[in-house]
Amino acid sequence: MGAPGPDPERHLRLALVGCGAIAQWHLAALRAAAPRTEVTATVDVDRDRAVAMSKETGAAPFGSFDDALAEGTFDAALIMVPHRLHEELAVAALRSGKHVLLEKPMAPTLDACDRILSAAQQSGTVFLVAENAQYWPEIVRTKAVIDDGAVGEVFTARAWHCASPMDQFTGPGHWRTSVAEAGGGVAIDAGSHWLRPLRMWLGELVEVVAATSRPYEAMEGESMCRALCRFDSGAVASFDAILSPGPAAPLPLFQVTGTRGELVIDVLGRVKLYDGSDPRGTVVGQGGYLQSYEHQIAAFEAAVLDGVTPTAAAEFSLGELRGALAMYRSAASGRWEAVW
Repeated sequence: MGAPGPDPERHLRLALVGCGAIAQWHLAALRAAAPRTEVTATVDVDRDRAVAMSKETGAAPFGSFDDALAEGTFDAALIMVPHRLHEELAVAALRSGKHVLLEKPMAPTLDACDRILSAAQQSGTVFLVAENAQYWPEIVRTKAVIDDGAVGEVFTARAWHCASPMDQFTGPGHWRTSVAEAGGGVAIDAGSHWLRPLRMWLGELVEVVAATSRPYEAMEGESMCRALCRFDSGAVASFDAILSPGPAAPLPLFQVTGTRGELVIDVLGRVKLYDGSDPRGTVVGQGGYLQSYEHQIAAFEAAVLDGVTPTAAAEFSLGELRGALAMYRSAASGRWEAVW
């Protein structure tokens, strides 16, 4: 017998913890793809933001997570706060018996991640890290095409992320521009969305050599990281995460090269296969970045309400953190550094 289907009678009460710009993206995904989830609490240290979000959702607003845990009614928390607060809030939620969906990275340090994972294991609740690239349609489709053998044995790939600052995420004075709040710059933050696909396609990251700089001076950490990455499959990939102070060209986001052909993911969400049959390539998939948030929240809802095992456990996200930390060590040492 197969696994039971979704139970329409069960519902998930969710707290939105952190009501900044990314909360709006998650809220849109909730409305589109999680019909059995209801937002019942909104939490932000800026209580005006919590109240504004509560008016959108009908939830009760709170100015602190402690107050929400004491007085709120919710089964799970979607935590979207500065990275330095991830451990404190995730552990508090897990110890209170709440399910947790925690924005990436799990935490800025591996020791903090260990403590969160220990709390999750003891809680027995669902704990996932919100690395939405795991559910990005173009990335999932590319993996399927690779697994089908369409490009042969993959030996190299390229991940390219170059964008201008967005005021609501990386404008001057935003917490993401602070090393103390974020734990680093683009590699530990947005870079994970480009490193996760490489790991999905090529295997585990084992060694990196990297260089960093600060073309966007409002960011205290690196606003450019360029790296070569070696994977346990033997493949080597280039990784670029750049926050450019000027406009950026719409270059392909990813290229994956194998012994029989190449796959390209462009900024329009198209997956194109170059296998020699058509010099213009053949579109074999179509998606969109924001759809990844929809698939992610649907997976969390199914994990909590139906016991469906997610495609990637929370522990898998440690690979992006280890990779970023190795890049930082390499930028300082000028040498290849093992990922551990």
